[in-house]
Amino acid sequence: MNAVTVDLDRVDAILAPVDAQLAARYPDTRTDDQPVHTVYVGAAHADSATPTEWGNAARTLLAARSELIAELTDAATVARVDGILSRRPIADLRIDFEDGYGWRADTVEDEHARRAGRTLRAVTDGNEAAPRWCGIRPKGLAPTERRRSIRTLELVLDAAGGVPPGFVFTVPKLRAAEQVPAVVALCEEIERVHGLPERALRFELQIESPQALIGADGTIPLARAVHLADGRCTGLHYGTYDYSAACGIAPRQQSADHPVADHAKAVMLAAAAQTGVRVSDGSTQVVPEGTDLEVRDALARHFRLVTRALERGYHQGWDIHPGHLVTRWAAVLHFHRAALTAAAPRLQAYLQRRGGSVVDEPATAQALAAVVLRGLGCGAYDGTELLALAPDCTADVLHGLADRTLPLPSPE
Repeated sequence: MNAVTVDLDRVDAILAPVDAQLAARYPDTRTDDQPVHTVYVGAAHADSATPTEWGNAARTLLAARSELIAELTDAATVARVDGILSRRPIADLRIDFEDGYGWRADTVEDEHARRAGRTLRAVTDGNEAAPRWCGIRPKGLAPTERRRSIRTLELVLDAAGGVPPGFVFTVPKLRAAEQVPAVVALCEEIERVHGLPERALRFELQIESPQALIGADGTIPLARAVHLADGRCTGLHYGTYDYSAACGIAPRQQSADHPVADHAKAVMLAAAAQTGVRVSDGSTQVVPEGTDLEVRDALARHFRLVTRALERGYHQGWDIHPGHLVTRWAAVLHFHRAALTAAAPRLQAYLQRRGGSVVDEPATAQALAAVVLRGLGCGAYDGTELLALAPDCTADVLHGLADRTLPLPSPE
C-alpha cells in the first residue's frame, strides 16, 4: 500500500448521520421482562378480585387435569405452575372496552371506566400478587369511535389517580402509519391537561388489518408506525380473528397457526426487531369447557399453540379464559426449562472458548443469553439451577451478553 493517507474524516462524515439514525431507530435497549401473556377481561366484568378469581379457577382446573398437564410436561412443571397460579396468576391485565365490551350507553361506559381505573389502582398498589403490567383497550381511532375512546381513557386515569404502575393502553385496528402521530399527540395532551408526568403514557398497537402490513403503495406501514411512535410504543399485538376475517379466512380455519397469521406475525417481528418494541401473539377462542373430551382437547390445543408461538419467537400471547392460564404457564415453563438444558452448556463453552459440536458466534450467544434471562424472569428456574449448569453465567454476564457489552472472549 502506498504512503498516501486515507481520508478517514471523509468516511466518518458520510457515516456519522447514518450511525446516529440507526442508533436512534434501533436502540434495542429494553431490559425489562416481557409478560408471558396479556389477559383480556371485559370492562363489565373486571374488578379488583379478578386476578384472584382467575388464579383460583385455574388452580381448580389444574388439580382436576394434573395428569394431562404432566403428560404434556412433567410432574415438576405441574407443581411449578400451581405455585405461580397461587402467587401471581396474571402477568399483564388488560380491561377491554372494545370488541370484548361492545357499545353501551355513555353513562354505562363512563361508570365502567371509573371502576376500571379504581380496579387497576387497587390491583397494582402494594400487592405482591398483582400483575406487573396493566391497562385498558379502549375503542379505536375511527371517526365514529375516537371521542368515546378518548373519554374512556381519561376517565380511567382520573379514577386511578394518575398512571398506575406498568400501565399501557392498546390502540386497536391500526390501518395506517399516519394514525400513530395522532396517538402520540393524544398522550401529550392527556399528560398536559391532567397534570401527568411527561412521557408517562405508553401504548401498544394492535394489528388486526392487512392494511397495516401492506399499504396501497406496496410499502409496510407497520415498519413506519413503530418509528413514528416517539418511543412510546411498547408492543405490537396480533389480532387473530379480525385479521383472519379481513383476509377472507373461513371462521372454522381462523387460528393463530393459520398461514396468514404466520405471515402477519413474521412481518411484525421483523418490523419490531431491535427497536425495543415487543411482539405478542393473539388468542384462541377455544376454551376448556364442555365435555371431558372437549376440555382435554382445548387444553392440549392451547398448550400446542403456545409452544408453537414460543418456538417462532413470540414470547407473549393473549389469554381470555382462566383455563388458558394453566396451559400458558405450563407451556412457557416447559419451553424455558428445555431451553436452559440446551443453552447453558453452550453459553459456558462460549465464555471459556471451548470447542464442541457447535461453535457459537456473538449473535448466537446474545440470543442464548436472552432466552436464559426470559426463563429466569418467568420463574421457569432460578439462579442456582442455572449456575449448576453454567458456573460463569451470572446475571451480570448474561445481561452483558444480551446487550453485547461484554467483551468477546479471546480465541484460544
